[in-house]
Order: sequence, then C-alpha cells, then structure tokens
Amino acid sequence: MNQFIEMIEQSGITPELIDKIIQEHKPDHDRMKKLYERYEAEVQGVPILSREAIEYEDFETGKLKRIDHKVNNRLNNSFDSEIIDTKVGYLFGHPIAYEFDESDTTSTAIPVKQLIENFNMENNIADEDSEWGKMASICGYGARLAYVDRSGNERIKNIDPWECAFITDGSIHEPAYALRYYTVYGGKIKAEFYDQKYVYYFSTKDSSSFTFDKKTLHLFDGCPLFGLANNKELKGDAEKVLSLIDAYDRTLSDASNEIEQYRLAYLILKGLGADEETLDQLKKTGILELYDEKDDVSYLTKDINDAIIENHLDRLEENILRFAKSVNFSDESFGGNVSGVAMKYKLMSLENKCITMERKMTAALRYQYKLIFSAWGTKRQAAAEDYKKVWFGFKRNLPANVLEEANTTGQLKGMVSEETRLSLLSFVDDVQYELKKMEEEEEEYRLNMPPLTDVETDTGGDEDEPE
Repeated sequence: MNQFIEMIEQSGITPELIDKIIQEHKPDHDRMKKLYERYEAEVQGVPILSREAIEYEDFETGKLKRIDHKVNNRLNNSFDSEIIDTKVGYLFGHPIAYEFDESDTTSTAIPVKQLIENFNMENNIADEDSEWGKMASICGYGARLAYVDRSGNERIKNIDPWECAFITDGSIHEPAYALRYYTVYGGKIKAEFYDQKYVYYFSTKDSSSFTFDKKTLHLFDGCPLFGLANNKELKGDAEKVLSLIDAYDRTLSDASNEIEQYRLAYLILKGLGADEETLDQLKKTGILELYDEKDDVSYLTKDINDAIIENHLDRLEENILRFAKSVNFSDESFGGNVSGVAMKYKLMSLENKCITMERKMTAALRYQYKLIFSAWGTKRQAAAEDYKKVWFGFKRNLPANVLEEANTTGQLKGMVSEETRLSLLSFVDDVQYELKKMEEEEEEYRLNMPPLTDVETDTGGDEDEPE
C-alpha cells in the first residue's frame, strides 16, 4: 500500500484513488473475511461443511449399485478457533494493567492517572483490548478508531479489519493514512479516508463510482484509524495449519461414513434360495430359518483398520498444535501439581508467540495514547508528551500456585522494591492500588494503636516495699 503515499501527497485523495486502494486491498479483504467466517464455523467458511459426495463415472450397472454416496458426514473439528481462543485467554485473561508515572507531571485540575482510569472505564477497555487481540490473531491484524463523541469525550472502538486498509511505509500501528470502507443498506459503499488532520467521506450513491461528500476535522494529532499487527507478516495464527485441519476433517468424516455405512451393507444369504415372499417375511419378522449346516447369513462390509486412522489423526493433531505454536490444556500432562518451571517448558512455544503479540500491542497502545493525549493537550487537561509516561502490564492467565508465589515473594522482601515484589503475585491486578491500600492500613494502625505505658520491672531485690 505504500505506493499510494506519493500519489496522495501530490494530488490529494480523490474518488478514483479510493477505488484503486479498495481494489488493491480486495485480496486481503477476502482472505480475512474467510478466516473470520471459518472461526465462526459458517458453512461458507469451512471447506468440509460444503463437501459433496464424490461422483464416479460408470459405477452403477444393472447388477451393482453404489451405496457409499448415501452417507456424507461433514464433521468440522474447529482447531483454528481453539488455537485463537487459547492464545487470547492466555494473554488477555487478565486485563492489561495501565500505569502512569506521576513524577514530574504538570499539575492539572484532574490527575492524569484519573483521566486514564475514566477513559478506560468509559470505553470498557478490558473487553475492547481482548476483542482487538482476538481479531488480530484471526485475521493477521486488528483495527481501532479513535474519535470524539457528541459529548466531546475521547472514545475508541474496534473496526472489522477487512474493512480497513492502512497506507504506510512503516508499521500499521502508526500509519500515514488509513481507509475504511463498508457496505450499507441497498448495496451502496461508504468510505472514510483519514489523514493527520481530516476525515474525508465518500460514497457510491447511485453509480458504482465514488463521489466526494465532505471532510471534517478529527481533532487528533495523527491518523486516528490504526492497526494492531499479529506479527510482521500480518498472518493469522491458524493460517499455516489450515490444510492440516482440513485433512483432519476429511479423515474423521470419512471414518464416520464408514461406520455409518455398516447399516447400509448388503445381506448375503449363503446356500439359501429366497423368493420374494421369503424376503418380504424377512423384512417383517427379521427371522431366517436355515435347513443346511452350510447355510449362512452375513453382511458384506468393509474391514476398518482403526489403528491406522487413530495414528493418522494423532499425528495430524500433534502437527497442528506444533506448527500453530499452541497447546492442548486438556492434555493429561497439564494435570496434577506441575511446577512453575515445568509449566513454562510446556508453554514455551505459546509464550514465544504471545511475546511477539505483546510487543506489537504495546506499540499500538502507545500510539493510541499519543492520540488521546494530543486531544487532552488541546483541552489543557494534560501535556501532549505525557503519553510517554503510560506503561502497560501484561499478565499470563494460568492456574496460580499461591503458596509457591508467597514463598518466593517472602524471600525477596528487602531485596527488591515493594512494587516489583507485589507484581509477582498473580492475584494482585493493580500494584499501585495495593501499595496505596498498604500505606492506608499502616497509617490507620499507627493512629489507632493504644499509647505505650511505663512497665514496672522487677529489680530482683529482696527488700520489702515501704508501707
């Protein structure tokens, strides 16, 4: 998309250029939409759900007919959604902690930390961050828009990534320009183009070509539509293993077909000449009378080698999780009292993937607050450069061994700061709040402690006390 930067800088944004950007983005649009439909297990998104029985030419004759086309199971094993949900739950199960360094901060009517807390509460930031990360994991990148609502408050909302094209020569978390386009009632397409100051609105109206509608200030110092990259390649977590998942679906569906086709097998009557009347009676009673010891009744069925099927499915599942860098938490190896170090070894591949996402999200969130603080700076609620003092804390969502954590942090007392020591406890979500409560409790205890009185001591003498 960076080839459009020079064109925009030379002639500005035009309806013709909007159409070219959309056409250039169409392959990514279709790819991401397909990945999300697959995550939702929609029929059009999962190949196995639309599979038809294989047709063989010249199969049926007057004496032999096929029965395998009567059963066509379509079993979807949603490994792709499991891969996504495992990562999102592990990385965003605990909300991101937002901290602000209040040292050397210009005094304002409302403390900056309170501004951030109010902003996060109004925007349901924990849920928005989790959904943002989920869409990035599914599609390869997520999209978010900063805007000012009708009450004059700064807000953010997540945008479907297939609706957004980022035009940048760097990273999508700080684009030079961004385009959002979407279809409305009647099949018309609307487009919103964002630069460093303005929003340009376009629509198709009565024809297929775009026309310019209007432009407005967006009130931020930077492009307010920005992205969250899942990785540098902008690929979803499950994209590399989709062919393996399809193979698993086909194998399990075909095995299910074979099992179900047992009831469609042909009945063999050995040594028994059955006329139409006998066969009709058999259908009613299910009883056959055999007169000769050589007579036999059996079904013509296939022998299913279940060992080969099980081994094949196990290998496919192992490769799916291995190449997607995911884990199966329901596996028996995660049961019992697993030590912290052993757990880390089992989660190393997932952790490495999450570290990449954490760094990408930190960069995107820092740009987000750069935009928000630019608006607060205009209102003189905070200095525009104070966004550099916002820090983001990520905590993995794992079963906690509280006793082990308590022993570890207890041994660290006096060796590291209290803030660092408390941050190691999984049940402490807000370290600053915990430190503040500890100070309040200490002060309350000091004020309410009974005054010390002199204590008479025994001198050890044998003299009688004076009367």
